[in-house]
Amino acid sequence: MFEFDQYLGFLAFLTILTIGFWLMIFLLTFVVPYWLIGNLREMFKERREARRAELEE
Repeated sequence: MFEFDQYLGFLAFLTILTIGFWLMIFLLTFVVPYWLIGNLREMFKERREARRAELEE
């Protein structure tokens, strides 16, 4: 069915596809939410500090 070179190419393709799939799952479930939550916290902290600075003046 396959020659040995085709078999190695097919295995390389499946390996790269699998690594890409799990990388996307990791990015979408951990990295992106962590980044968004961190940005929102920082934005709220800056707004709170700006309000406190306005009240002190």
